[in-house]
Amino acid sequence: MTKPQNSKRTIRWATAFSSFGFRVLNLFRISGFGFRDSGGTDRHRIGEHLIEWCIKLSGLVVVAFVFLIFLFLLRDSLSLFRQYSVKEVLFGSEWLPISEPAKFGVLPLLVGSVFVTFWAIVICVPLGVGAAMFIAEVAPKPLKHVLKSLVEILAAIPSVVLGFLGIIWLGPFLRNTFGLSTGMCGLTGSLLLAFMALPTIISISEDALVGVPKSYREAAFGLGATRWQTLWRVILPSASSGIVAAVMLGIGRVVGETMVVLMVTGNAPVMPKSILQPLRTLTATIAGEMGETVGGSEHYFALFAVGLVLFAITFSINFVADLFLRRARK
Repeated sequence: MTKPQNSKRTIRWATAFSSFGFRVLNLFRISGFGFRDSGGTDRHRIGEHLIEWCIKLSGLVVVAFVFLIFLFLLRDSLSLFRQYSVKEVLFGSEWLPISEPAKFGVLPLLVGSVFVTFWAIVICVPLGVGAAMFIAEVAPKPLKHVLKSLVEILAAIPSVVLGFLGIIWLGPFLRNTFGLSTGMCGLTGSLLLAFMALPTIISISEDALVGVPKSYREAAFGLGATRWQTLWRVILPSASSGIVAAVMLGIGRVVGETMVVLMVTGNAPVMPKSILQPLRTLTATIAGEMGETVGGSEHYFALFAVGLVLFAITFSINFVADLFLRRARK
């Protein structure tokens, strides 16, 4: 190739890049991204509309992702429901995926999840709300900052670390204390899940309590109420919607946890009669068996059905929590 041809090609590329650069600058100028002149009110509005549409698009993309996840789970779950009825799957009392014939009753797993979640909430809700009340209304400012930092540190502890603590220390402690055959039981999982849900409940409840208008406190003090009466009868009821939302989000955190319950609950897929017995949850079943199944088998599709049930539960919990959060903001 001759030198004149090289020069012509270089000139064409330079012209193309220059044209592209001017178009990009012109787009930024029209959108109002730092190139608006003194009379550019209309251009500024165009930029605002562009940003607004980008935000709306982001929200729609998130909704679309959730809907696609639901469709993905539903598609593979329907492959199981063609061979087993919905009643057999949801209300069956036996989970025996490798027996002949195989049985895919989700009820023992669902009951195990309910047992662990219920006792975790019973433990963590009073502690979490009480800690939030202390941080928001009682603790002095220096101590308040320290406690809020500690709560954030608790939220950063990996669940696998808590699982190791449950295996090494908490499980043997409960076994010796209650005279159990094994410390790997539902109570061990409930205690650790309660510990994991505490940061969520404390943070959101504390924000709800701080958000109560100061005029409520001043009015209560003006009527002669003590600090405890104001906190219990005025501030706490006013922040009840935010506290309920915190509890619901804490439940969602507990229901969706996998590693801790996989490590410390005993993984016995039987119908539990007590929280002191080994049991298995929905999440532990998916995590423990997905790697051992054959793609396209009944067992494989059954795990997707378990995932669909879990998705429906967590979606419902988060939906209710969002309703309470909207009410709290009003």
